[in-house]
Amino acid sequence: MSHYLDLVMIPAQLVIAFFTVYYFIIAVAGMWHRKEKNLAAPKNKFAIVIPAHNERMVVGDLLDNLKLLKYPKELYDIYVIADNCTDDTAKIAASHGANVLVRFNKEEVGKGYAMDWAFPQIFALNKGDDAFCVFDADNLVHLDFLSVMNNRLEKGQKIMQGYLSAKNPTDTWVSGTFAIAFWTINHLWHLGKYNLGLSTALGGTGMCIAADVIRKYGWGCDCLTEDMEFSMKCLTHGIRTCWAHDAIVYDEKPLTFMASWRQRKRWAQGQFDCAERYIPRLFKAAIQKKSFMILDGIMQLLQNYFLLFSTAVGIMTYINIFHPCFTMILYNDVLVPRQFWTVIGTIQYILPLIVLLQIEVPLKIWFYWLLYPLFMYSWIPVTFLGYLDRHKKGWVHTIHTRSMHFEQASLTRKKEIDR
Repeated sequence: MSHYLDLVMIPAQLVIAFFTVYYFIIAVAGMWHRKEKNLAAPKNKFAIVIPAHNERMVVGDLLDNLKLLKYPKELYDIYVIADNCTDDTAKIAASHGANVLVRFNKEEVGKGYAMDWAFPQIFALNKGDDAFCVFDADNLVHLDFLSVMNNRLEKGQKIMQGYLSAKNPTDTWVSGTFAIAFWTINHLWHLGKYNLGLSTALGGTGMCIAADVIRKYGWGCDCLTEDMEFSMKCLTHGIRTCWAHDAIVYDEKPLTFMASWRQRKRWAQGQFDCAERYIPRLFKAAIQKKSFMILDGIMQLLQNYFLLFSTAVGIMTYINIFHPCFTMILYNDVLVPRQFWTVIGTIQYILPLIVLLQIEVPLKIWFYWLLYPLFMYSWIPVTFLGYLDRHKKGWVHTIHTRSMHFEQASLTRKKEIDR
């Protein structure tokens, strides 16, 4: 070793190389989607659960939307959890025909606690529900959502995450860049993992969970990303979280940078918390069950660590240009020809553009694309602060104000309107 930091930086570069190839393979696998056709006849009964904390501005729009779903009305019931509300969310939900579950608990605050409280109550009604679908109050739902989830249940899938789109991508540059991030992740991460037979993770809304899974394992998730926690909990038992690309849900993206900052920091806190809890469990379960799928779940939980790690390596690389202190092995033909990394880097830049072309985004989004790098680089300080506060569980409520009917939603793919 010719430099004093080679002992640290050569292994670090190997880690970067491994993750780069891993993400590249998944991203390429996400370029192909076979639309679900010949859906199974409606059979499964759904309990639609909507956790809501002071959501009077938006909950009525969602409830009106859910009445329009292309699924037999007798095969789904709607429940709104009016969780620690100080407004008339419960009254509005009841006036729109929902079953309202009112909860007050100032100690156990947050969506995870609310769902853990609500599921046993719904089971106690003995309505024969086969699965739960969970939506946030600000959502709008594609009319085929339950039909697609019914089809997946008939195929034997137990946990499904629907396509996470945006209902307000053109409102501000923040909502626009946030939407771009979700669209690309949907394809280059979730769909890619699904196509490779791997497990992804629930996204908090637009998710469907077989009732027998909750009945057997309970919910019991209380970190700030209770959705990811539940996915990892189930993965330790060998239950895969599947991606349902044609089950689409539209949510309200934050309008301001600081609102997005607070939301993303909460996600980072919860993901670090979840990683500390579940990486050892996943490793143990993967060895016991001899399952690569379970082992791959660790990669899901390492994403935020890798972001901070790669940032540190990037800073050291710039320092190395002016003050050589370690040997660069990625770009001087030591591992593979340097052209290999150039090709991978170029393709990874092009793939998000292909995604946006595929989903036929509004013209305004292409202008927001110019600001997309700024949004993505802001993840670095957000993630770092999330790491520092990873053990804090203070829930930060995102205020939703964008009232919109389903017909008015800024659909991301023109063909969705007629489907």
